[in-house]
Amino acid sequence: MAAGSGEPMIQTFEISKKFDDFTAVDKVSIHVDQGEIYGLLGPNGAGKSTLIRMLTTLSMPTGGTATIDGYDIVKDSDQVREVVGLVSEKMIMYDKLTARENLRLFGKLYSVPKAELEARLDELLAIVNMTKWADERIEKFSTGMKQRINVIRALVSMPRLVFMDEPTLGLDPQSTAEIRDLIRKLRDEQGITIVLTTHIMNEADLLCDRIGVIDRGKIVAQDSPMKLKAGIVEKGSTVVNLDLEHPPIDAGERLKAIEGVLSAAQTENNVKVIIQNEDGFQQVLEGAIKNGFKIRNASVALPTLEDVFLHYTGRSMDDKLVEKPSSAGRGHHGPPGMRPRGRIR
Repeated sequence: MAAGSGEPMIQTFEISKKFDDFTAVDKVSIHVDQGEIYGLLGPNGAGKSTLIRMLTTLSMPTGGTATIDGYDIVKDSDQVREVVGLVSEKMIMYDKLTARENLRLFGKLYSVPKAELEARLDELLAIVNMTKWADERIEKFSTGMKQRINVIRALVSMPRLVFMDEPTLGLDPQSTAEIRDLIRKLRDEQGITIVLTTHIMNEADLLCDRIGVIDRGKIVAQDSPMKLKAGIVEKGSTVVNLDLEHPPIDAGERLKAIEGVLSAAQTENNVKVIIQNEDGFQQVLEGAIKNGFKIRNASVALPTLEDVFLHYTGRSMDDKLVEKPSSAGRGHHGPPGMRPRGRIR
């Protein structure tokens, strides 16, 4: 199924979530097309997980609303849970059970008929190349193998939409590559719509058809990775990387004072500057020298998603926020969806 076909799988209308006087999600309006991989890109605490909890009916919005496959997330929560699957950041499985036993347990929670469930488990295990280890205890698995089972656990109910919250967090490079390949496979071969939250720029760039850049609970930009990056160039700006020798902690702030500088973000000895000028490289060098900075290396860079985030927010992804815990949920502790929907055949 090609991205963009049919009605949107997800449509939100200024959806918001407040915890007392803290706004975790602030009037977010997005749409996600059927069969696409949509990325929510932002630092820890930006509101990604809170938004997902609302869209999976685990938490009630305090403002606005949303539909999943045409179902209202509040009025039609039972139908929404039939449509969605969730791969949470925390792995949900039991070490003393085998891979198959873990999946069978969740299949029973979803009320999948026994004969159908057994056939489905074989198909899911084959998708992630885990048939050989199907009857081994989870405790013997590597972290990457556990995550593969964690992903297909969310597919037992055959959802049309899967939310994946930081699915490669903490994995080694090989396991990360395997999970990314699996995500593509689910979209390309199964037609499953995927919403991926990540703070890893390269991951979002590689996987996502479209990206919503989220910062402090707001969507500040939304488009394909290519168009988001090209948008900076189209505005005539220049991205300059400066490697400085023992710079002061306010080097980035001081470079912002240069005429035409849109933003500057400092990470230890490196300062990345975006300037609204095609001749900005020379301006940045002159400004750094006037400030007494010793330049070890300077280069003009092609725009990245990091630059997109910097451009729209004025700060680096390394500037962490603290997201309020979603303790004010609606009390639903089981997995989204409790009835089967046929999908993989």
